[in-house]
Formats: sequence, structure tokens, C-alpha cells
Amino acid sequence: MQDSKPLWVPSAETVATSPIHAFIERCNAEYGLSLAGFEDLHAWSVAEREKFWPSVWDFCGVKGERGARVLVDGDSMLGARFFPDATLNFAENLLPGRGAGDAILFRGEDRVEDRWSWDRLRALVSRLQQAFAARGIGKGDRIAAMMPNMPETVAAMLAAASIGAIWSSCSPDFGEQGVLDRFGQIGPRLFIACDAYWYSGKLQDVGPKVAAVAKSLGVPTIIVHYAGDAEAVASRTPGASTLDALVAPYEAKEIAFTPLAFAHPLYILFSSGTTGVPKCIVHSAGGTLLQHLKEQRLHCGLQAGEKLFYFTTCGWMMWNWLVSGLASGATLCLFDGSPFAPDGNVLFDYAEAEKFAIFGTSAKYIDAVRKSGLTPRKSHDLSNLRLMTSTGSPLSPEGFTFVYEGIKEDMQLASISGGTDIVSCFVLGNPLQPVWRGEIQGPGLGLAVDVWNDDGKPVRGEKGELVCTKAFPSMPVMFWNDPDGAKYRAAYFDRFDNVWCHGDFAEWTAHGGLVIHGRSDATLNPGGVRIGTAEIYNQVEQMDEVAEALCIGQEWDDDVRVVLFVRLASGVTLTEDLIKAIKTRIRTGASPRHVPAKIIAVADIPRTKSGKIVELAVREVVHNRPVKNQEALANPEALRLFANLSELKD
Repeated sequence: MQDSKPLWVPSAETVATSPIHAFIERCNAEYGLSLAGFEDLHAWSVAEREKFWPSVWDFCGVKGERGARVLVDGDSMLGARFFPDATLNFAENLLPGRGAGDAILFRGEDRVEDRWSWDRLRALVSRLQQAFAARGIGKGDRIAAMMPNMPETVAAMLAAASIGAIWSSCSPDFGEQGVLDRFGQIGPRLFIACDAYWYSGKLQDVGPKVAAVAKSLGVPTIIVHYAGDAEAVASRTPGASTLDALVAPYEAKEIAFTPLAFAHPLYILFSSGTTGVPKCIVHSAGGTLLQHLKEQRLHCGLQAGEKLFYFTTCGWMMWNWLVSGLASGATLCLFDGSPFAPDGNVLFDYAEAEKFAIFGTSAKYIDAVRKSGLTPRKSHDLSNLRLMTSTGSPLSPEGFTFVYEGIKEDMQLASISGGTDIVSCFVLGNPLQPVWRGEIQGPGLGLAVDVWNDDGKPVRGEKGELVCTKAFPSMPVMFWNDPDGAKYRAAYFDRFDNVWCHGDFAEWTAHGGLVIHGRSDATLNPGGVRIGTAEIYNQVEQMDEVAEALCIGQEWDDDVRVVLFVRLASGVTLTEDLIKAIKTRIRTGASPRHVPAKIIAVADIPRTKSGKIVELAVREVVHNRPVKNQEALANPEALRLFANLSELKD
């Protein structure tokens, strides 16, 4: 049943003072248009990409040379090139400020607090840049970091970008194999890691893992002090030194920013590893910058001096999105650790103390706050908070309601969705339109987003595949180790010719918004964190007791929980001790997020005639949905083993 009233309607003042309103007026004046609101602007931005994207560049004050051409071969999704004559430097654009004003604030649970001025940030970037260059690191070299979400991580990324090196990061809770599955593919010249970190009030020692990863990578390692003893970890790690020792020979000076092509690689992000080791997704400096500026300045209304917070780790693309807030002159508010340590108030305490303007988090966190019985609306002064964003998994209608009843009534709530694949969003909020319960407000500017059925036809009022029908700047440059582009094409373009198919089930609403119904592939999404089944299999199937495994995401309690089915070795039974051992193996070898909620023994696992297990078919059976193409299975009778399981009803 459709709600009759929106949860939030922007005031006339909100609309009039928003950057997107100023952008519309500027475009109207420059091009003789009469755009009247968001829908008009979106339609124009898709139809006139060669006018829209330069307008974003100019409005947001991108530093660089734009060049004469805007878009070459624009009708080809894979062949299109944006701003092929442009040069810029990503780090230069993210360091607009100087002086004693706050660039970055940091909290590590309730253990650590720090404030970094623009001058302090620039100083470390300068010293790191000199240290990297002295080690022979330059354009195109990779720097890999297993780091907490802390200021030093941002500084190291900026130093890498300033010289054209390519940055890749993950969080320190990844297991050794999880780290090597990622960084082992990209051949880094340098590995950066912390000495320890805090989680749930407990000190997490990563020294042995850092030493093992460093040894396997075989590259120099830099140990950053956070929660442990950096010198001790460095002494036990082959080829390692501390950050302090690395930068000690260098004095801060004016940073030299190397001009680079718009499409120069900036980041390597990683897919979830559903069908093997994670894919290495390479994103460009120009595409990332322009897309993030568009989203933050226009869709989020971010302005210089505002406080921008996102609860994220360095292994999620929202970290890359968050740090781009520096380009608008905003103050980044970083947090590392558990959002419930010491209790569920910690992030709202932070928001109140520092006067967040934007509070970004996950749908799972919002649900956890709701279930905890907290009502921040009553316990905290959130008067500066004007926008809350939610991503990672679809925010339930109940989650929407709770935000307004339990957190704050008079603010915009933007459920957003996109991903690692585009280091940004396909669908998100905007400050010009109402917020309806359970709905994402609309598509991203400049993105030809639609919902198609299996026949490749646009549909309204029914579920279909989320697609994008025209090229856009933040498409990946390439996949690493994919010389002929076969993996890239297979990831997004196998389903529909010359059309990006994102792998989400989506639906247009009567209000022109969208609802995301979950993934249409086998990627797991518990708590809004994308997890690949292959990373779980890599751990479980090394155990002698387990002959074979299959993992799915079960829709449960407005979220997704991980369910692991195991076919055990002959004579083995699934005891509580074995369940504990399997969970421990996954937790230590992959990460705590990969640990399944349920582990169930089955006599057989369905597979194709070529021997591939069929996760999607099992997922459909578990959810009482029909399975297509059973004739392709070698043992279709095995599907019956997964139907109506009592273990999955609680």
C-alpha cells in the first residue's frame, strides 16, 4: 500500500540555498534552458552529457586543464572516453585548504581522539611524497595498505595520488589469505600496515599477520603507530620500518602535484570474490573526482566547512567516497572500531560533539540502533544534522520510519545504492524532492539509469535488472590482470549488449524513486557488507572434515544472513565443536563479517554438468521460488535437500 504522505519535504529555504539549485540556475543561464527541478535537470544531464559534465567541472571548481574535447565515442559503453585531453591531479583537488582549520577529526572508539589541521595534513602528505619518491615509487606503481580508518591513511593515499601512484586498501580485520588474495594480484611496490587496532574495547594484535603478509608480498613495509608498538612490529617484519622513521629525513615543503590524464588510474578496489579471487577494479582519478564532487556537492549539498561523517572501513568503497569530501573544503570525521563500543551512543556522541552536517552509515546500523531501544532524537542534540545517508543494503520501510521517529524528524534521509564497481552511486538522494518511506529518491545526475526485464525492455511497477544505458565518467578504467578486457565485459555487459547491467533487482516507484530488492547474483550482503562466497569456500574447504560447501544469503529480518551448507567427509557428523571450528576458521582466515549465521549439513550439493555448484538455484529453493534451467544440472534431485529446512525458520 502506497504511503499517502512523504516522511520529509524540503522547505523553500532548503531548496533555495542548496548548491543544486544554484547549479540549475547556472545551467539555465549558460545554455538558455528553463530547467525547473530535479527531474528536468536529470533528463538534461543524460541527454546532454557533453554540456552537463563540463558544467559540473566548472561549478565544483576542479583544478586542472579541462581540454577541448569532452566525450569521444560516447555511444559506446566500453569505448567512450571522457575529457581525453584533460590533465589534473586528484590529490591537489583534495587539498584546497591551508591553515589551522580542521581538515580531519578522528576517533578510535573511546580510546583515541585527534584533530588534524589542513597544515598538519599537508605537511605529512609532503613528507610522505618525498619518502615515496626517494624509494623510486612513481606514476603507475601500486601502494597497498591494510589500515584503520585514520588520518595517516588519508595522508598516505594523497601522497600516492600526488605522484601518480595507484592506491589500494583493506581493513586490518581481514585474514592473511584475504589480504593476499587482493594485494597479491596487483604487485605493490610498498605495503603499509598498522601496529594494532581497537575493536569492541579490545586490543587486536596484527603483528604476526603483518609479518606474514609482508613476507609473502616481498616488498618494503611501513608500520604506522595506532594502538600498539610500531617499532616492535617493524622489528619482527621483514623489510619494515616505522612511519616515523620513513619521514624523519624530510621537512615539509610545498607539495609538487604531478599533472596526469583524466583516465589515469587512481584506485584499485576489489570485487567480493563470488566465483574466485576478487576482481581488481581500477578507477580513474578524473572519473572518481568528478563523480564524487557531483554526488557530494549537488546530491548531498556539501559545502566548505561542514562536517562529513561516514561509518566505514578502508576495505569499503565508502571510504574512497568519504575522503573526497576534502575536495569541497569539508572536514572529514573519521571513526574506527565498533559503533557499539563502549555502547550504542558512541557515534551520536560524536555527531553531537562535532556538529555533523552529514551522517553516513549502513542500513544494518540503523536497524541495530532501532532494536537496541535507543532514541538519539531524545538523548542527543543533533540540530546541525541535515542529512543522513544509508547504504550497503536496502533500508527497510521500518528503518525509514525509525530514522524520523527515533533519530531526527527534520532532516533529509537518503538511501543510496551503487557500489565498488563505479566507486559511487547509481541511485541516491537529492535535496529538491520529498523522501518517501522505503524509497530511494532517484537516479544520479548524468546517469541513464533504468530498470529492464529479462527481454531488455524498460519496465515500470515491476522488478527488473538495474541498468545504465549510457557511458559515464566513473566506469572502471579496466580490471587489473585482464589484458583483453574479457573479465570486465563479462562482469557488466554479458546480459545486455552495450548496456551496463549492475546485478541489482530494482523497481521504479510511482513517485519516480526506486526500490532495490537485493542482488540478482550470488553476492552475499549481510549487514550491508558485500561478501564473496569464494572467500568462505577458500577457508572451509581446506578443512579435512568438509568435503564441499555452498553458501547463500537468506533474506531474514529485513537483512540478509549468511547460510553455509556443508557436505561432510565420510564418517564425520556436524557437532557443536565442528560448527565452532568452522566459524573460527572463517573468522581468522577471511574476516569476522564472513562468519555464517547458520551452518547446516547436507548429503549432496547440486552442480552443473561441468561441475560448478549452483548457489543461485539453492537460494531460490530456500526462498520457495522456482528454479529455472534445472536441465542444466547434473544432479537436480539434490535441490530437494534444501527445501523447507526447519533450521532456517529461526
